[in-house]
This record gives sequence, C-alpha cells and structure tokens, in this order.
Amino acid sequence: MLLFTVTGSGFLKHMVRNMVGVLVEVGKGNLTEEDVRIRLKPRRSILPGPAVPASGLFLVSVDY
Repeated sequence: MLLFTVTGSGFLKHMVRNMVGVLVEVGKGNLTEEDVRIRLKPRRSILPGPAVPASGLFLVSVDY
C-alpha cells in the first residue's frame, strides 16, 4: 500500500493523479530524476502524466 498526503492552496484538474503517477513511475525505475525536473519546468512541451486511476484516491478535508 502507498499513502500520499498532498496539501496545497489549489489544484488543477487531475494534478494529484499526475503527481502520484509520476512518483510511482520513478519508484519503478521508468522515470529518472531528470524526467521529473523536466515535467516541473514552466511551459514544458512534455506531457505531465502518467496519471493513476481515480479509484483509491480520497479527499480527506478542505480548509478555508
């Protein structure tokens, strides 16, 4: 089982699914640290994914 806790001031559509998907691929050895750096650069021309399926993801709370 993997547990990711994500906190932020706002999220874009599928942002958490993309972040978790990239971290899982890094763990599997399919992506390198440099691949992640490229994905984090502004105005990147590379796709952000892969996204993990929504099943198993839970919204715990929203704070204002």
